[in-house]
Amino acid sequence: MITLTAVLLAGGESQRMGRDKATIELGGRPLWERQLELLRAVRPEKIFVSARSAPGWLPNDVELLVDDPPSRGPLSGLTKGLAAMRTTHLLALAVDMPVMTADELCSLWERATTGCGVVPTIAERAEPLAAIYPVEAATDFQAALAGQDFSLQLVVRKLAAAVKVKLWPVPDVRTSLYQSVNEPSDFKTGRF
Repeated sequence: MITLTAVLLAGGESQRMGRDKATIELGGRPLWERQLELLRAVRPEKIFVSARSAPGWLPNDVELLVDDPPSRGPLSGLTKGLAAMRTTHLLALAVDMPVMTADELCSLWERATTGCGVVPTIAERAEPLAAIYPVEAATDFQAALAGQDFSLQLVVRKLAAAVKVKLWPVPDVRTSLYQSVNEPSDFKTGRF
């Protein structure tokens, strides 16, 4: 039997955006609220929020995971989430993917198997911030965090080579779900 924990990755510095992305409102709702709703729809046993410090918006029904300094962005959050979970798999979702759907996350979860997660790919580039990792990946993330190269692309390639994750090519009609917002102009283009 495979079981699931989820982590909302909300620890970015948002330098290009100029403000905390988690609190940006789309459709009258902050991104953090929308993303937590998506994670709840997948029905994980527990939900974590990974951040650099305690956000003022943290709901009571989630557990905070604070990055150990120095933070290495999502690598730190994923490493901490894998170490803290008590399930077989971890569903990761970035706070800044406003087009993602619960159906897409459920589809990823359906593709996971014992000891193996799922990382979507678009044009052969991994999308590690909307993916599922098995508990067996914890040591790989810890090793990456202790090393000199903090690239999630490299971690995912190593996990795929070790058959700890399956790389799943996202169909063209669904690639927009994986878009993230990085700067104010992203909202002016009409993409979101």
